[in-house]
Amino acid sequence: MNRRSFLATVSAVALIPTLGQSATIAYTPGAVNRALDAGTPVVLDYFAPWCGTCQAQRRVISRLFDENPAYKEKITYIEVDWDTYKRDDITTSFKVPRRSTLIAIGPDRKEIARIVAGTAYEDIKALFDAALATATA
Repeated sequence: MNRRSFLATVSAVALIPTLGQSATIAYTPGAVNRALDAGTPVVLDYFAPWCGTCQAQRRVISRLFDENPAYKEKITYIEVDWDTYKRDDITTSFKVPRRSTLIAIGPDRKEIARIVAGTAYEDIKALFDAALATATA
């Protein structure tokens, strides 16, 4: 195992207890459409396990999940691995400029909010609140 793979694996494993039992889905083709077809807003998290900004965002997201269970219950949170999907349609169709990008999409398939490389609690909370506001009962 090379050093980069090792570090990525260790970083990913370290996040498991942080994100807990949230509605977290690792991106696979069709995952976004399945959630949206079910009427669920989606938050896409374009991350890389080695990205410090991504880790800071995840700490905020974990805190938000702990503070408001409705985020877990009514929003589908999909992690898109930047190293795997940076040239894939899931990234190019949303014109994602870099890892550490968060995008909220409503059930109507329109982008609600976006954060690029931001780690402020208030900003990330606003993105999740905007997504939650589009959730159906």
